[in-house]
Amino acid sequence: MFTKSTKSLLTILVMLLFAASFSFAQNTVKIGLNYPETGPYAAEGLDQYRAATMAVDEINASGGILGNKVELVVRDSKSNVDVTKNNVTELIDQQKVKMVFGGSSSAVAIAAGEICQKKGVPFFGTLTYSTETTGTKGHRYMFRECYDSWMAAKAIADYLNTNFAGKKYMYITSDYTWGWTTESSVRKLTNTENKETHKGLLTPLGTTDYNKELSLAKMIKPDVLVLVLFGNDMSSAIRQATSLGIKATTQIVVPNITLGMAEGGGPKVMEGVIGSLPWCWRIPYIYNYPRGQKFVEDFDKRFSRYPSTSGASAYTILYEYKDAVERAKSFDAPKVVQALEGHTYQLLKDPQTWRAFDHQSLQTVYAVKCKPQTEVLKDKYKLDYFEIINKMNGEQAAISKEEWVAQRKAGNLPAQLESLEVMAEK
Repeated sequence: MFTKSTKSLLTILVMLLFAASFSFAQNTVKIGLNYPETGPYAAEGLDQYRAATMAVDEINASGGILGNKVELVVRDSKSNVDVTKNNVTELIDQQKVKMVFGGSSSAVAIAAGEICQKKGVPFFGTLTYSTETTGTKGHRYMFRECYDSWMAAKAIADYLNTNFAGKKYMYITSDYTWGWTTESSVRKLTNTENKETHKGLLTPLGTTDYNKELSLAKMIKPDVLVLVLFGNDMSSAIRQATSLGIKATTQIVVPNITLGMAEGGGPKVMEGVIGSLPWCWRIPYIYNYPRGQKFVEDFDKRFSRYPSTSGASAYTILYEYKDAVERAKSFDAPKVVQALEGHTYQLLKDPQTWRAFDHQSLQTVYAVKCKPQTEVLKDKYKLDYFEIINKMNGEQAAISKEEWVAQRKAGNLPAQLESLEVMAEK
């Protein structure tokens, strides 16, 4: 039997434990990551997840966001729009996340952003290169940290127009919004819009056998073969192109390339391939960006490999969200959006700016050529793939405000994103 004083002490202890658990719940902020754990873009997804967990651990170790511990709530998008809609709805309605980020498919990122727009939660795209993401599908809740297809095409077009002007091109393109807008951008900037002269074929996302498309390429013998494919799709296609002997006589271009894609192809297959990217692990060392160097080294220690642009983007997004919330002194979405718009930041590379009118992150972009196999194999992880062949600043690479407004008007859309007053009513 407990004495009266013992009972009183136990009651106090229970109340203190309850108060502590309540306080802990009140001091946690949830952030949702919707990324491809499985599917054709899983390699890019894994890099996002790794870098995101690293950023969360660092942020929590330094006191969290406004004193709140960050809890990362993850869902597998499977690079599927319907799965993503369910994931993001559940993350917001049931998990009560304050922000959502992720995506290695533009269709997925756009779908996630649309749910976030309806529910008044900021969305940040990691890998979403379709021009539509911050263009005709852009809205006040959508922010894109990576570059887009137009910026990528601008960076590689300088090189292609110098070395392959007047040559015959062929395009093999993934049949969804990223593929369409990327092919369109490269065609326009390389003057290869005539589809009778410069053939093109569309392929479903997740294709593994490109024999039909590559047999046509072998027959028509283009000078330049543009593989508008991503993730495992690109790796499969380029290995098959090499085995068919196409690569020996044709310049292969992969407009949006990542470390994971190069690794999937392998150093011999990727040798000489041209592409573009907004960041790679060598950039902080080439241009002396100390914070970027630290990120690479910490990632290396933790995961025994180098991060790709996908991981860099996820890492940057979490720090940028933290910074915006703390400058706004609030998790309130309209205040966070206002804090981001027009804000210039620097983390892993040179300065970037969240452009106010479309929420595209203006940043330097790079055209690259994959190094010879012998050079790649010298690296301790065999991941030193990219030689920079062109560098272009964000203002020069990105679509102008006038062009953006024209595209919006052509789609019968407002020439500006919705107002904060409209956001607050939703």
